Amino acid sequence: MLVLVDAFGGDKAPLEVLKGCILSLSENPGIDVALVGNEEKINKCAKENGLDISSFKIFPAQSEITMNDEPGAVLKEKKDSSISEGLRLLSEDNADAFVSAGNSGAVILGSTMIVKRIKGISRPAFAPIMPTAAGPFMLIDGGANVEVRPEMLRQFGIMGSVYMESILGVKNPRVVLANVGTEDHKGGPLQHKAFELLKTSGINFLGNTEARDIPAGVADVVVADGFTGNIIAKMYEGAAKELFGKIKGVFYKNLRTKIAALLIKKELMELKQYFDYNRYGGAVVLGVRKPVLKTHGSANAVAVSAVIRAAAEFAQSGAIDIIEKKISELKGEEDK
Repeated sequence: MLVLVDAFGGDKAPLEVLKGCILSLSENPGIDVALVGNEEKINKCAKENGLDISSFKIFPAQSEITMNDEPGAVLKEKKDSSISEGLRLLSEDNADAFVSAGNSGAVILGSTMIVKRIKGISRPAFAPIMPTAAGPFMLIDGGANVEVRPEMLRQFGIMGSVYMESILGVKNPRVVLANVGTEDHKGGPLQHKAFELLKTSGINFLGNTEARDIPAGVADVVVADGFTGNIIAKMYEGAAKELFGKIKGVFYKNLRTKIAALLIKKELMELKQYFDYNRYGGAVVLGVRKPVLKTHGSANAVAVSAVIRAAAEFAQSGAIDIIEKKISELKGEEDK
């Protein structure tokens, strides 16, 4: 099982990427890792920081796509970038999966145009795995498609359901549609039509949900257009960060509260880890023919190791074949 890693994706690349790949060796036995990027820069970073990367093959790429580049650079001005080369190698069966912490638009566009879509899928989607009080859930779409059609939301629900069952072992995943209310008639024309399509898609669709109920664990898959989904994801992460910052401030306020913090330090650490999105790695690009995952731009070594593991699990699961089969069967039913 070989996972290609974009060495120059993200705010902390290549250092945190290299650290994450090294951490993966101990955390993910049986998974081989290869780096994609400028070999000279990679070796220089490793040497300066005392990192042993001798276990990793390096596939050369001459340029890097920054967060300020237009997504189209992956196909034009910087088609020799680490993202472009990684996706090309994946599409040519030189690896089993590809991961990057780089430019989201470039990853989704490159995945669509280089790796290609699963037959029958209208648009690939970002699908981050996020924590709730009852366990992880998938948010799909997390930002790839700002404007969507109802049938695309149905496909998102099907893909998310397959992933949660195939990779995370959730039996008969609960699927909901993000909306402004829980009643069946809530939302606009997009939500109304998507609601009807999801009801007849052969998945465990429970109806609409409001954003405030998501953290309680009301579903295993939350379906949304990319605009709504991205707002949910960013608000979710920001609220968690601020909450734990305030909790830390309370316990460091004075000697009495510091003593209290010491008494429950283990429980506080467990709580923080439970809601730490880094342990889930990032977002799956669902809807393309090979496993592609996009981790956070601020990903640290822990997140990089986690996304490598998630990529390997995705590649081994057969979920892509299941998605293609379900989409084909759905189209067959519609054509009758």
